[in-house]
Order: sequence, then C-alpha cells, then structure tokens
Amino acid sequence: MRVVCAVDAAGRRAGLFVGQKATDAAALCPGLVTAEAEPEADAAALVELADWCVRFSPAVALDPPDGLFLDVTGVAHLWGSEAELAEDLRARLARNGLPFRIAIADTAAAAWAVAHQGAETIGVVPPGEAAAALARLRPSALRLSPDAAAQIERLGLRRLDQVLALPRAPLARRFGAETLMRIDQALGRAQEALSFRRPANPWFARLAFAEPISALEDLQRVSFDVAAKLCERLEREGQGARRFDLAFHRLDGKAHPLRIGLALAARDPARIAKLFAPKLETVDPGFGIEVVTLAAEGVEPVTGRQVRLDALLDGGLEDGLAPLVDRLANRLGEDRVWRAVPVESHIPEQSARAARPLDPAPEAADWPTDIPRPLRLFRRPEPLEAVVALTPDDPPRQFEWRKRLRRVRHAEGPERIGDEWWRKEIGEVRTDAVRDYYRVEDQEGQRFWVYREGLYAPGETPRWFLHGLFG
Repeated sequence: MRVVCAVDAAGRRAGLFVGQKATDAAALCPGLVTAEAEPEADAAALVELADWCVRFSPAVALDPPDGLFLDVTGVAHLWGSEAELAEDLRARLARNGLPFRIAIADTAAAAWAVAHQGAETIGVVPPGEAAAALARLRPSALRLSPDAAAQIERLGLRRLDQVLALPRAPLARRFGAETLMRIDQALGRAQEALSFRRPANPWFARLAFAEPISALEDLQRVSFDVAAKLCERLEREGQGARRFDLAFHRLDGKAHPLRIGLALAARDPARIAKLFAPKLETVDPGFGIEVVTLAAEGVEPVTGRQVRLDALLDGGLEDGLAPLVDRLANRLGEDRVWRAVPVESHIPEQSARAARPLDPAPEAADWPTDIPRPLRLFRRPEPLEAVVALTPDDPPRQFEWRKRLRRVRHAEGPERIGDEWWRKEIGEVRTDAVRDYYRVEDQEGQRFWVYREGLYAPGETPRWFLHGLFG
C-alpha cells in the first residue's frame, strides 16, 4: 500500500503523520498535494550535504534518512563560539532552502535528542548539562525501538527525568539492555560508534576568504597558501605525508575535491602546490569559492631531508627521482607506477610483489642470480597448442601460440619446480602442480619460457603453457 513518507508543517497541523495510509491522508485533506518519494535521491542528497558540511568539521557522519552528526570538538573557536558556529550553519542552510533543526551537546545522543524534540530550532547545551537538557523530553528522544518507547509511555513515564530516576536493574529487566545503553550514551557514560564519511584527521588546514575567488591564478595561490599552513605544522612536529586531499568549496555548497600522492612522505608546500597545479584547470568555481581545505593522509615521521644519492641521478633522491615518480603517479595513476621486490618463493608467479617505487627493498629475500628468468612474466600462463615433444623429458620441437606456429631452434631444460610442500600439510601436497620449465628459442630468435604441467603419465596428453618472454 502507499503510505506517507514525509509531512510538512501544514500537513502536521492538518493531522497528517508519517506512516499514514495515502488514502486516509487524501480523505482527511481533499486538497492534499503529494509528490512521489525518492529514497535513493534523498540518500544521495544527504551524502552531498555531508560533503558540504566538511567546511564546519572534518568529521561528518550520516544519520539516515535526514540527519547528520558533526564532531565540532576543537573547531568552534574558528567561529568565536558554538552558538556562532550553529548560527552560521543555520544561515547557510536557510539560504539554500533547507529546513533544519540544530543542536550542539557533549554527546551525539544528547544532540540528536535536543535537535529532534527540543523547544528551540537551535539548541546549544552547555558542557555538563546534558541531563538537564534531556529532562523534559519524551523517552523516544533516546532513539529507542518504537515498541520500547511506547511501552514506557503507557506506564505513565512521559518525560526522561522520570525514566532516569528509575533503578537501573528493574529498568533493564523491563525494557531491555538497549534502554540502559541509550541512556549511558546520552549522558556520556558510554561511547557511541559513528561511521564518519572521512575518518577524523588531525592533519587538516582550512582557509576562508572574505570575497569569493574564481580565477585560476587565485586557485594556484591559495593552493600554495593552504599547503604552507599545513606543512608548517608537519615540519614543526617532524612529520610528512604521502597523500594530500585538496577541496574547493563553492558558494552553492558543492565541493570540488582533488588528490595527489607522493612516493616518499614529504612536507614541501611548493612541491605539493606544483603537483596540484595541472589538476586546478578541472575545477569549476561556479559563482565563486569561499573556502579551501587541505588534509594530509599517510602521515609518518620524516627526519630532515632525504640526501641519499641515487645511482641514476646527479641530485639526491628527494630532489631527483622522487619528483619524477610523483609526476608520473599523479598523471598515470598510483597503481601504474611501482617496482617489483622479491618474495621468498620457488613458484615463479609468487616470487615477486608490487611495492611503492622508492620503498627500500626487503633484506630477507633476493632473486636467484644463477638461474635465468624472463623479463616479462605473464599474469596467467597462456596455453599452447600443437606441441610436438619427445617424452618424457625432451623440450618441445614446435608449438602454436596466439594462432602462430613456432619451430624451436635451441632449447635448455628441464628445470623442475614443484609444489612448496614444506609450507603445507602432507595431504595437501599436489603432484599435478609440478612443472618442467624449458627456455626455448624459435627460428626468428625470440626466446620463450614454457613448461609442461604435471608428471609424465603414459597415455595422457601433456599440457603445455607459455609463462614468460625473454627480452
């Protein structure tokens, strides 16, 4: 059946309520104007509003279907006071035509209760007075289940101060442990887990402008300014960061985020601004940008400048190779610029892993130097067709790969690579995982790394694969 999902103030005065049948609502108000509910669009709009609210707090959590939690700990002084912060938020929401109820309290649960059932549109609860602010509210302000809230009110407990005065043990037995948990969360006795859109980040800088900006030159200048502000703190505390998230907040509430990554943790504002510079051309300033924010991720200790010389460059690593890696990674993508480091495994496809380009190689593992390996190893071995080879140990005389027949002129092998039995239980060792590898060269001089899978068995057709290419 069709039900009412939301009601405005006029509808509430007419006796309409959420959950009411649509036919009953239409009978009660013959001139009722309705619109189809769009929960997916509402959820997307709430996410967009959460991203917009990052100008007030770096930690914003969703409270579906129509609420947000902002952790404003330590940021209210930027507006002068908590009341002025709430007033600024109210004014911006009003300019965008968004209805609102705002509350600031010691705990998320107390703020939720005051926002939903408080007498004022904006409520600021002084520190330590959450219990007094909750006293006159109804039990449903604790976000209890509808059945528990209704049962409490049926017993004549219409206000929270009446509920808080009850002994805890009988209260838990009668209404469940959830009621005690909600009370403790509201009064700050228990922590409440909130899932923030962006985890709270202490490495954050913000610049607000008296007049909106839109010119590309201004964007470049403020990118350096906000980077200098954050990097000054990073340097003061001996830290550097591998990723930086820059966001331009427009007058219409939309935010344009940009991200760069570094191969080595750094804190040079000129270098950071230079990496952001090519991306600034994609920013649409709209009617103007009023706030810019910069957050640092992957923060780690950095002890002075990196002065280790690299064999391929005249300058130091930080001044030579690292900027090149940063430019390539930010242009091509971080997942496309990497180096291979050895892993202690006899299985070829498990003997290497991808690592950051400038990370030091692990000391515990090294590639064997006495056994040639191909420069290019396929992600998955490719099957060969039309293979002619004498059994049981001779290399192939010819094979077909990618619809082309190749005749072998020279060959070396076999090199047998078996399952890593020492890492498994006795019953888990597989004989069909044995591979006999051959290094072969065709008549055109191309060299291949091929193998026969499994042990030779009379009457069975061997399976051949190409695993890599030399040169």
